[in-house]
Amino acid sequence: MRTMTDYEKDLDELLKDPEFAAGYLTAAIDEDDRDALLLAMRRVAQAMGGMTAVAERAHIKRENLYRTLSRKGNPELRTFHNIIHGLGLKLAIVPDRG
Repeated sequence: MRTMTDYEKDLDELLKDPEFAAGYLTAAIDEDDRDALLLAMRRVAQAMGGMTAVAERAHIKRENLYRTLSRKGNPELRTFHNIIHGLGLKLAIVPDRG
């Protein structure tokens, strides 16, 4: 297992805060890059207790969570919703003011 850098440790601590995690994932979504979003979701999952804990809360198998959030992952909307719920967050649609 590799060691985390100070940046990663700091980010991990920040991502434990649901408000920060929500903003982090929203920024990843705004990038319009699937790989960036899946990476952000993996990082949040690790900060929120790890993949096993998130998988249990999302009511999906841990292996499926790893597969879904991998670089080759392509989650269906239902799975995406379950994972977001497992992270202690919820999806919301807001007006595009940009």
